[in-house]
Amino acid sequence: MAETIYTKNAPDAIGPYSQAKVVGGLVFTSGQIAINPATGNVEADTIEGQTEQVCQNLKNLLEAAGSSLDKAVKTVCFLADMGDFGAFNEIYGKYFTSKPARSCVAVKTLPKNVLVEVEVIAEV
Repeated sequence: MAETIYTKNAPDAIGPYSQAKVVGGLVFTSGQIAINPATGNVEADTIEGQTEQVCQNLKNLLEAAGSSLDKAVKTVCFLADMGDFGAFNEIYGKYFTSKPARSCVAVKTLPKNVLVEVEVIAEV
């Protein structure tokens, strides 16, 4: 049976979905964007600032599920501009030191016109 994860230390869902689900020893996060959970706003306007916020949101969400960034096995990353790939990688690499499998794609538009969104699958 799936367990729904909620923490006030990550942004509230802005649609009909959960922040994360735990099932079969894995946690599946919804895509996280650069919303500061304390304010509900996107406060950074650079790829570096937004990536920092996204990674912090994911860290908090995984910890609420009894996991951690070190237990990540797969990430899917969405960038609004592939020209930001290098700067994104610099910040991402500070958080995901265990180097999980990853896909990274450019998309036309992300929610709230953010620059980056990341989702994670991790072991509990």
